Order: sequence, then structure tokens, then C-alpha cells
Amino acid sequence: MTRDEWIAAFAQELGVQPPTPEEAEQLLALAGTAAHSSERPAAPLACWVAGRAGASIEAFLAAAERVNAG
Repeated sequence: MTRDEWIAAFAQELGVQPPTPEEAEQLLALAGTAAHSSERPAAPLACWVAGRAGASIEAFLAAAERVNAG
């Protein structure tokens, strides 16, 4: 099963739409920022926090940049 197939099946199980290709790339950018700016386990945790926040992906990326600048 590919990454996208797994994510689509997971989203279906949760009753939500999977990310668009653009959203997926942005989320991977957020995960990369977290992983490279601190410890690697920060990546999935940052994505979880972002999901709970309910803001736009652009807002998540901007927040990550502010954390890095701080």
C-alpha cells in the first residue's frame, strides 16, 4: 500500500477527506521543519498539534517559522 492509499483509507475510517496533494506537501513541510529544528519525534507531534488547532496549513507553517525564529 502506498502512502497516499494508506492516508486515504485512514481518512475514510475517520470519516474525513484525505489531504489534497498540495496539503500533503505542506504537511510534510511542517513535519520536516519540526524534525530538523528539534528532535525527529517532534514531526508527528507537531502535525497532531496542528490538527487539533484547526487552523489553516499556512497558519501552521507560519507558526513553525516563528518558533524557529524565537
